[in-house]
Parts: sequence; C-alpha cells; structure tokens
Amino acid sequence: MSNPFAPRPEDKFSFGLWTVGNRGRDPFGDVVRPPLSPTDAVAMLADAGAWGVNLHDNDLVPIDATPADRDRIVKDFIRACRQAGIVVPMTTVNLFFDPVFRDGAFTANDDRVRAYAVQKTMCAMDLGAELGAKIFVLWGGREGAETDACRRPDEAVKRLREAVNYLCEYSLDRKYGFKIALEAKPNEPRGDIYMPTTGAYLGFIATLDHPEMVGVNPEVAHEQMAGLNFLHAVAQAWEAGKLFHIDLNDQMPGRYDQDFRFGSANVKSAFFLVKFLEDVGYDGPRHFDAHAYRTEDYEGVSDFARGCMRTYLILRERGKRWNADPDVRAILAELNKTHAAPSLARYSPAGRDALLAAPLDRVALAKERLAYERLDQLTIEVLLGTR
Repeated sequence: MSNPFAPRPEDKFSFGLWTVGNRGRDPFGDVVRPPLSPTDAVAMLADAGAWGVNLHDNDLVPIDATPADRDRIVKDFIRACRQAGIVVPMTTVNLFFDPVFRDGAFTANDDRVRAYAVQKTMCAMDLGAELGAKIFVLWGGREGAETDACRRPDEAVKRLREAVNYLCEYSLDRKYGFKIALEAKPNEPRGDIYMPTTGAYLGFIATLDHPEMVGVNPEVAHEQMAGLNFLHAVAQAWEAGKLFHIDLNDQMPGRYDQDFRFGSANVKSAFFLVKFLEDVGYDGPRHFDAHAYRTEDYEGVSDFARGCMRTYLILRERGKRWNADPDVRAILAELNKTHAAPSLARYSPAGRDALLAAPLDRVALAKERLAYERLDQLTIEVLLGTR
C-alpha cells in the first residue's frame, strides 16, 4: 500500500542549501554540525523526496572564489542535481553576511557599496539563470537601521526602488525571464527593516518601472514574529497576483526568527495556510525556509526535512476532509447564502439609488446567528482526527 503522505515531484517541495546545511550556530553557541557540501545536501534532499533545492550565491560559490573555481563548483553542482533528479527553481543573493553590508546594501549611504550590491546581485542572477532558476528572491536583511539619524527613510526607499528597477532591466536585457520576489521582515538582523511586511512590499511594487515582473515571497516566521496573521498576508498577495514564491516554516509570535519545522508551533494557522494554497490552486514552489534543532546531527536534519513535507501533506489531507465534512459544509452554506441585497460589485446611479433605498434592518441583522464557535470546534476535531 502506497504512503499517502510521501512527497511527489508535483508537490514542488524545495529546501535551501542554507536550511539543511545550517550548522546550528546561534548568538550564544558555535556550530554543532560539520560542514555539509552542496552536493551532499542535494543527495540528502533527493533521498528525503524533495523536488527542488534553492540557494544564495555564496551558499554554493564562496564570495572570494576565482572565476575558475566558480565554474568548477557550478559544473559539479549541476551534475549532482541532474544525477539526483533535483531542480533549482529559485536562487537569491546574500547581501547581509559580509561586513561590507553592515550599513545595508541597496540602501547604504555609500554609493560604492550600493553599486557593489547591485553588481553582486547581477552575478547572482547570472548564476541562477545558469542553474535553470526562474524565480529570483530579494531579502533586504540589512536594509534597515538601528537609528534613524543615519539616513532619511524616504531616501532609503528611493535607493531600493532604483536598485530593483536596475535589476529588472538587467533581467530583461539578458532575457533571463526572472520573476523577482521581494521578501519582507520586520526586524533582525537590523533593529528595524525598511520593508517590514508583505503589505509594505505590495505597496512598493506599484511604484516600480516594471511592476509586472515583481511580486513577493512571504515567509511564515517573518509575519508571525511581529504577531501578524500570515494567512492574511498570503491571501492579499494572491489576490493581487503577486504570490511568486512562499517560505514555509514556523514561529512563536514575539520571538526572534526561530525558523522552526513547518507546522511544529502553530498547527491551526499552518492548516489554514495549506488549505488556502490548495483551495486556490497555488502551483508555485512550496519552499521550506527552516532549520533543524541545534540538538540534531545530520540524521536529525534529514528527519527535519521529511517532517516539513509530511506535515504539509497531512494538513492538505485534513483540508480536503474539512471541505467535505457535512457539518462544516452546512454551516458555511448558511453563512454564505445569498440574500436579496443590492449589489456592490460596480457603482452606477441606478445601483446607488437602489442601495440608498434598500430596507436594511440593522437590528434584525445583528440578531442573525454566526456559528463560528461550532465551526472552529469542528476545525479542531478535524485536525485531531476525530472527524
């Protein structure tokens, strides 16, 4: 009998080299795992059943590699991916680790640093195109401030726009066909980040020269660490046609960026996220940007990767069960039934007059039952396996 929760290529599960290759270092302790080479990471992911692997430029090619070293490393990596049947759907650029980015990259005060950041990103786009990636993510990890005395924030936004516009033109010039996805985060590693939420980036995208090329890459932890509802951010991006990529992990609100295994901390919110993605037919990569616990060896890292995918698939099955549950369906039908109310779909003089004249009884409306307690309890029972 086949395993219903075994990952398949059509699930489009991917992991970053920086996720399974994370060595467990934190601000209070050094590494606990030996280095994992990119080719070994690919082999691990293939064995776990993943579809894709993503990477920052320097996850694969050291920042100080010679051109010859760069070409050799990339050639070996491409060979390893082909042998393992792993694709590279997304790449990104590291603009946060090196000391040169201590004051930001695209928003830094020094124009030479800004030029280097764009130059480095162009080279990372070259690498992504060579690996076959069609999505390029930009996370502004250092695009922020500890003190607003350092620069006017509106100037930072202008510099960010200038850089993204330039990179869009580069992709067009090289005919790479990249969909560029911007990733938000409220804080860490800077005290405050200029684009803290997915909604902030959606507003920013509309000001770009090529907004059709640019979308967002929301991450569970980045919204939840600020106490926000991640599903709502994803839904807004989806409704706007801007959900180009998604980072799945888990997080306790109000904590540092924990990057827990998907579904390990907030299973109900993870359930509604998975159900939404499946209900609307999201067909992009389902990327797990998470880390194994610092307690683990690499066998535990493999357990972590398998767990991320298995939890997603279990929640997908629970979502189907929720959608088919007769009690759930009855409540939803009652909540969403159509009434003889004026349409708000489009304004017209006739519609205006009909709305103003409509006999809408607020007292009676306030007495209508909304069975949300029952609906939420049914959700819990579906999740707990009693329905």
